[in-house]
Amino acid sequence: MLRNTRSGWGVISIAFHWLSALAIISLFILGWWMTGLGYYDPWYNQAPWIHRSIGILLLLATFTRLIWRLVQPTPNAEGNRLERVAAHAGHIGLYVLLLLVLTSGYLISTANGRGISVFDWFEIPALLHGLPNQASLAGDVHWYSAIALMVLAGGHALVALLHHFKYRHATLKRMVNPRHSHTSH
Repeated sequence: MLRNTRSGWGVISIAFHWLSALAIISLFILGWWMTGLGYYDPWYNQAPWIHRSIGILLLLATFTRLIWRLVQPTPNAEGNRLERVAAHAGHIGLYVLLLLVLTSGYLISTANGRGISVFDWFEIPALLHGLPNQASLAGDVHWYSAIALMVLAGGHALVALLHHFKYRHATLKRMVNPRHSHTSH
């Protein structure tokens, strides 16, 4: 099933989730690695170009994902009331941090007034640039919000595993297998 139901996630939501997770982890690793590159390293220009391109694609996918989430039903959460409230707050935190990381990355890259080439397929224009210390301030926000995002995403993964192995909830199964999602309740 492509669409969500009250009992489970559809293929589109599942694909958004796992592709976003892969992109976020990859961007964090690439970002961390490229900060140690020297000027004469062959990856000095290539790594940031790849990082920016994937980041912009993730930003566009995140906007699409949020729209999809608004027009789709959200499956019923498992657990007690406190667990459901914590899960909801955690998901909001993940989205806020993700948007903060992506927006600050955009502001770093466009501080000089130049747009961002996305794998030479298209260019995202520099809509906001030339602010005092834009690249430096956005860089600080980018770094700390990326770390916070990784910590919260790690907690998200650990809680999913806890619900799967300890409490035997179908939460993780529903995010992996859409057929399980729609037959489990």
